[in-house]
Amino acid sequence: MNRKKSITWLLAALFLVEPEIVLSQNANQNRTLIINGQSTQVPVVQVNGRSYVDLEGLAGAVNGSLSFAGTKIAFSMPLGSSATAPATTAATSASSPAPASNPGFSKGFMAAGIEQAATLREWHTALASAFQNGYPLTAAMLAPYRAQATTNLRLASIAVSTDSDRSAYQLLSNLFQNMVKLSDKYVAARANMNYISPDALQNDSLNRRIVACGHSLGAMAASGRFVDDGSCD
Repeated sequence: MNRKKSITWLLAALFLVEPEIVLSQNANQNRTLIINGQSTQVPVVQVNGRSYVDLEGLAGAVNGSLSFAGTKIAFSMPLGSSATAPATTAATSASSPAPASNPGFSKGFMAAGIEQAATLREWHTALASAFQNGYPLTAAMLAPYRAQATTNLRLASIAVSTDSDRSAYQLLSNLFQNMVKLSDKYVAARANMNYISPDALQNDSLNRRIVACGHSLGAMAASGRFVDDGSCD
């Protein structure tokens, strides 16, 4: 059993975010996972009196997705999915009307987006502090912020499930890319022994775009609705 499979089996007890998942058993202790009244083929095992399910199998049963990023495992379900039937029975009749798209943000994406915004803010603060206090500015100094922001952006992409999520994710991605450009610009300047004034960021047009984009995304998070004012283009 490879590492991913081992982690998958060890982490999953009853999937707590779906309160209607129940387990039934027969006399020979073989178990069947029933989700909202629908039987599934998700494997269930019992260890020391506790029941465990395979996360990958569960993701397939509820039309969800599973992603591994470092030590984190992200489990996502489409917003509004009832998880009442396995993926194999989720086909919709061609004559049925398409469900209306949700105009707001999903909770999963909101949480991931806020986490990413916080990391980008810490990254920006570290860059500004280096200028203001005369600290040595190197790629290694900023590498932890960049690595965490890369991971968080990936987790945010996994959490996308509504039209607003998708639109906001693109702006969040733009903000990340601009932060990379800003950091690389000044790391290169310092490596070339160029003078960087303490107020360099205040006069930098790219930095002003980053700050404006951050404010715009913050306003969207507060309102719960996507509104593109062009700040993150």
